Amino acid sequence: MQHLSILPILLPLFTGALLLLPPLSKTLKRQRVFTVLSMLLQVIIGFTLVASVQIDGVTQYILGDWRPPFGIVLVADPMSSVMVCVTNFLAFGAVCYATGYHDRTGGYFYPLFMFQVMGINGAFLTGDAFNLFVFFEVLLIASYALLIHGGGKQKTQATTHYVVLNLAGSSVFLFGLGILYGTLGTLNIADMAQKVGELEGSVAILAKIGALLLLVVFGMKSAMLPLHFWLPKTYSSASAPVAAIFAVMTKVGIYSILRIHGVVFGDEAGELANIAQSWLWPLALLTIVIGTIGALASPSLKLLTANLVVLSAGTLMVCAAIGSEAATSAALYYMVHSTLVAGGMFLLADLIARQRGKAEDRFVISKKTDNPLFLGIGFAIAAIAVIGMPPLSGFLGKIMILQAAHSTAEQLWVWPIVLLSSLGALIALSRAGTTLFWRHSVNKQQTEEHQTVHIGEWLGIVLLLGASPLLALFGGPLSELANDAATFLHDPRLSVEALLTSPLADGGF
Repeated sequence: MQHLSILPILLPLFTGALLLLPPLSKTLKRQRVFTVLSMLLQVIIGFTLVASVQIDGVTQYILGDWRPPFGIVLVADPMSSVMVCVTNFLAFGAVCYATGYHDRTGGYFYPLFMFQVMGINGAFLTGDAFNLFVFFEVLLIASYALLIHGGGKQKTQATTHYVVLNLAGSSVFLFGLGILYGTLGTLNIADMAQKVGELEGSVAILAKIGALLLLVVFGMKSAMLPLHFWLPKTYSSASAPVAAIFAVMTKVGIYSILRIHGVVFGDEAGELANIAQSWLWPLALLTIVIGTIGALASPSLKLLTANLVVLSAGTLMVCAAIGSEAATSAALYYMVHSTLVAGGMFLLADLIARQRGKAEDRFVISKKTDNPLFLGIGFAIAAIAVIGMPPLSGFLGKIMILQAAHSTAEQLWVWPIVLLSSLGALIALSRAGTTLFWRHSVNKQQTEEHQTVHIGEWLGIVLLLGASPLLALFGGPLSELANDAATFLHDPRLSVEALLTSPLADGGF
C-alpha cells in the first residue's frame, strides 16, 4: 500500500516493455491475454487508490527520498485518484474492444497502448510542472503511433496535422515552464503556489506571460477555441479503441488548467490571482457554441461524437472559468461522465459502421444493422446521457454545473448556452438515430451478409455505456467525492502547505 501511488505508472510501463520481449511478442493471443489481465489489475488498483485516499487522506510518493520541492513527487489526492481510476476503466473497455480485430491491423498495438496509459496516469498524478510536461510527451509519442496504427490516407493526413500541432505546443510548454522557473525558482506545483503571491512588478509580468503560455498549451490539449480544429478529424479517423482512450486526453488539458491555474494562480496568487478567468470565459462559451454547430453539421456518427467531445470540453472550461469550489466539484463529476460516455460512443460508432456496409456510419440510407436491438439500446443510452436528460449521469452533471453559476451575470451567460447546447445535441443525435436505425434500403444480398461481433467488443461497449446509469445510481457518494476533491484544490492548507511541510506518505524508487 505504501507504493500504491506509483503503481498506475509502473504497471503499464512494465507491461508495455514485457510485451516487446519474447515470448509475449511472438503471438498476438498471448499479448491479448497479458494486456487484458494487466488492465484488469490496473482497474482494481485505480479503485483501491480512490478508496485509500478517502480513508487515509492525500498521499505523496517521494521518489529517491528527495523532499519537496527538490525532487520528483507524485500526489494522490481525491481528483487525481478519480481520474486515474477513470483512465484505467476506460482503457480496460477499449482493450476489450480491441481484442475483436483492431489489434490485428498493425504491429505493437498493445505496447503502445500501455505506454499511452502510463503517460495519462502520470500526468494526473504528478505534483511537478516539469514532470507534467514529461508525461505529456510520453502520452503524445504513444498517441502519434496509435493514431496511424493500421495505416490509411485519412489517418496519415490527420496524424501529420496532429503531430505538427503538438510539437509546436510542446515548444510553447517548455518556454512557459522556463519563464516560470526563472521567476519562481521552482516547478513543484505546491511550492509555486506558495511563492507566486510574493511576485511584484516586472517579475510578476514575466510570470504572467509564462502562465498564459501554459494556458495556450492546455487549451490546445483540451480543444479550446480557436485551437480545437485538430480534434474532430483526428478523433474520427482513429481506430475505435484509440479514439476511446483519446476521449480522456482532452480531460488531461482541463485537469491541468484546474491544477495549475486553479491552485498556483488561484485566489492566493497576489497580483497574478485568477489571471486565466478573463480569457477562459469567452473562449469556453464559444467552444460550446462551435462544438454544437459542429455536431449539427456532422455527416457521420464518429465525427458527431468527436464534436461532442469539443462541446463537453467547452462545458468543462466554463467550470474552470467560474473558479468556485462548487464549479470544480461539478467539473470532476461531468469529466468522469463525459469521458466514459464519449469512449463508449466511439466504440458503438465503429460497430455500427461495420454492420452498415459501404455506408459505414454516415447519415445516409443503408442496409439494416445485424444487431439493431443492442445497438439501438446502446445508442439511446449514450444519446440520453450526452444530451443531459434524466435519469442518467449527464442530467446530474449539467444540473451541478448550472447550480455552480451563482451570480446573475454567470447565470445569464451559462444557463442559456449550456441549455441550448443540449438542445443542439438533442437535434443532432435525433437525426443520427433516425437515419441509422429507421431508414433502411431493401437489398436481399446485403441482408444476407452478417458481421460477427466478438465478445470483447460487446463487453467494451457495455462497460463504458453502462457506466452512465451507475454514475447516476451512485450520484450521492460520487458527488461527495467530487466535493472532497474541490475542497482539497481550493484550500491552500491542504493543496499547498500540507504537501510542503509534512508529507503524509513517503516512498522511494
